[in-house]
Amino acid sequence: MTPPTPTARFPFRRVTGETAAAWSAALLSMGAYCLAMAVHGTYPFGGRSRAVNDLGNQLVPFHARLWDLMHGNTTGDLYFNWSSGYGTPFLGDFFTYLMNPFSWLVGVFPRHLVELPVFLVTLFSIGLASGLMTLFLGRLHPGSPWLRALLAVCFGLSAWTVSDGFADPMWMWGLVALPLLGIAYDWCLRRRRWVAGTLLVALSWAGNFYTAAMATLGMALVLLVRVCLDARAGRERLDTLLRAASMTLTGVLLAAPVLTVSLRASRAAQPAPVRVYEGPPSVAHYLAQLLPGGLSEGPRVSVGMLPLLLIATLPFIRRVPLRERSCWLFLIAVMAGSFVWAPTILLWHGGAIPNGSPYRASLALTAVLVSVAWLALAREPGRRELLCGAGVVLLLILFVRHSPHLSRGPWLLAAAGLAPLVLLLALDRYRRRRGARAALTAALAGTVFLTSAYAVFNTTAIRDTYAWWTPKRTYDRESLAAYELLKSADDWPASRTDPGPHEYANNDPMLLAGQGGSYYSSYVPARTARALHGLGAGWYIQGRHTLSFTDPVSRAIMGISSYADRRTGPGGLTGPGGLTRRTVPAPPIVTVRPPGTRLDGAGADATVFARQERVLGARVYEVPRLRPSDGSPPEPTAGRGWALVPDPRGGFGRTFTARCTPGTEAYWYAPWFSGRVGAQGRTVESFGRQSMTGKGLTALGRVPADGTLTVRVTSERRQHLPPSPLGCLNETALDRAVDHLRSTGPRELRAGGHSIEAVFASGTKGTAVVSVPATSGWQCAVDGAQATGPRRLGGLIAVDLGDGATGLRCSFRPPGLRLGLALSAAAAAALLLVAGASALRARRRAVRCGAVRCGVGVSGGPRGATGDERQGRQAARW
Repeated sequence: MTPPTPTARFPFRRVTGETAAAWSAALLSMGAYCLAMAVHGTYPFGGRSRAVNDLGNQLVPFHARLWDLMHGNTTGDLYFNWSSGYGTPFLGDFFTYLMNPFSWLVGVFPRHLVELPVFLVTLFSIGLASGLMTLFLGRLHPGSPWLRALLAVCFGLSAWTVSDGFADPMWMWGLVALPLLGIAYDWCLRRRRWVAGTLLVALSWAGNFYTAAMATLGMALVLLVRVCLDARAGRERLDTLLRAASMTLTGVLLAAPVLTVSLRASRAAQPAPVRVYEGPPSVAHYLAQLLPGGLSEGPRVSVGMLPLLLIATLPFIRRVPLRERSCWLFLIAVMAGSFVWAPTILLWHGGAIPNGSPYRASLALTAVLVSVAWLALAREPGRRELLCGAGVVLLLILFVRHSPHLSRGPWLLAAAGLAPLVLLLALDRYRRRRGARAALTAALAGTVFLTSAYAVFNTTAIRDTYAWWTPKRTYDRESLAAYELLKSADDWPASRTDPGPHEYANNDPMLLAGQGGSYYSSYVPARTARALHGLGAGWYIQGRHTLSFTDPVSRAIMGISSYADRRTGPGGLTGPGGLTRRTVPAPPIVTVRPPGTRLDGAGADATVFARQERVLGARVYEVPRLRPSDGSPPEPTAGRGWALVPDPRGGFGRTFTARCTPGTEAYWYAPWFSGRVGAQGRTVESFGRQSMTGKGLTALGRVPADGTLTVRVTSERRQHLPPSPLGCLNETALDRAVDHLRSTGPRELRAGGHSIEAVFASGTKGTAVVSVPATSGWQCAVDGAQATGPRRLGGLIAVDLGDGATGLRCSFRPPGLRLGLALSAAAAAALLLVAGASALRARRRAVRCGAVRCGVGVSGGPRGATGDERQGRQAARW
């Protein structure tokens, strides 16, 4: 099948019709989505927040940081984020979460309305994808642009969009990338616009490389089918594939920094929990996913009842060659099967089973389903053919009727599928009456609009009943007041203002400002997670979500002079909701340890308390020996710790006594323990689970006057406690240590976007410690010498000052950036070379031909057009 070339007889009319139809598809899809949100009462049309799951925990805070960067309202820059995880690389996050071009709209709104542009990212991506799909479908086969627009609306509001894409606005660029790549590969079939196609590939991959990879694979399969159906010689088909391969490679290399930086950041990240694919859903449950309006575990492949009816009709349309029908239906079957077979799931998702849904790549199939539906509709299916297709859909519904996917909404939408069937039958009957066709097309548009809106509404309503989808408190009265409260205390870089430990979202430091330990991203560096965990911070998701420190020693180590808390008591400034900003003495971010300080790798520390003391450079804890007081074994198990024993009252437990200096503060550290810890009349809940959820240091209260502390531990399950989980903090010793670090610290301290400089008293010796996790990419120089990678103290940056120094400068460069820029420059040079050569050939051809239009027939189409092309032009009237 030779790709049709549009007639140039009435170019203005054609461009106007195509453009109007594309705009109609965009407006209809966005209107249907807004209507569903309004009926459901969801922001910005109602009081229910959209900030669910990663949308609230990641995307809203990341967009708040983007707003801050655009307005110069924050520390750090695109290279480095001083706010989260006590200092983390940021460029990988930017490339992954914020490269959807619509994300940059955040800069034109006030900061407290960040959730509105985040909503617009999803909305405008739906509209743009629908408009572009209208244009792409016309390249598959000519026909009414208005009918194409209706199928494009179904694509833009597919089940994948409503169930997977909406919570991750950066993924919504994948919805746009599918038709973009389809148009680029169509140009390969026509042997034209290689440069423009390359730019479309680059745009697709730069916007979001994760979904662009899926879109590229999906559209490459579409291209293979079109090449197989092409009537040209085998050599010309091979030329098409080579053009597409070179276009794809060059386009991807143009976006190389996105890939190289993100890949290096991913390799350096804390490993994600290993997920094992549990196997495919049943055939009935999988097929039920074709029906719109439901929500259940499985590939999100529904694109609405109208496309489903047309796909079911395709096998019966005799004017479509049998080979063409077979190829397209085979492609659907192969792609559908690839989403539920473990090896191909890995292929679609870059070699790893996603932590969330393993069926994210079903995005690619939605485009193929809509494309096949258009190939059926463009061939003007007759009454008998449509009725046969309706019979297939009916058999499908009967086969899947017991699937949990079929709630009330899908049943109603299945019944509403009669409307497009009746309208398509009427279109077949009145195809020669222009007024009737227009009226029926308008009625079909109304049907698609209303059913799409209801499908979005019903899926959203089902989802919002799940506890997992409870919205986060990203922007409410209390969080906005907390932002102002913390902003007023900002003293960076002299010290940190930590917004933890209370969570409005998993990325509070970006949401509320400040410089805290909370950080949730796919790119949490393993060095950061392990450094903070080693010093007593908690974490979630196996370290992919780090938390702020909650004990005074770690806060002193990190230079935290103020922090948010919910505990009542003196010494703090209280805001709305009981949130208190507390201030404490703190050393600067850069401090000096004496010569001979033991750095990492020079022996292990016995407890978390010993690690904190080594990094602080002072003895501040007593670590007492625990003595069981309940008749249980008197010694911990070697290599495992204290085993909990059966409790006569049920469950498991232990009771310990320990002796510490009266008046000291007792802290408990058993990161993986799940249960309750009671001491001094106070009970603390712990929800640890190795190695997914780690609990930070927990205060148990002051040691009483007799120096004896009794600790009762209970749990519902058998487990072990660390051999020395208890430490008693001497606050006077801590105050002396903080005073010493302040007195010996730098005279001047400056922090840039991704650098920090300290000026010391002349001849300062020892080890300078920068209270930032020593992630890959840091380089430090003493007194202007050549920069080298730093050493580590407790996972923090440590630099030997030698025989004496007065200055230290550390700077960060994102790993992988130089390689990415070099590859991008090479691709840009190749692109310019091809563009220049093409322009030169065109100029020489114009000189040779003069006023004669070379190689163009009278009608403006290619000479020797095939019968399929002529049939396609005839179909355009429908």
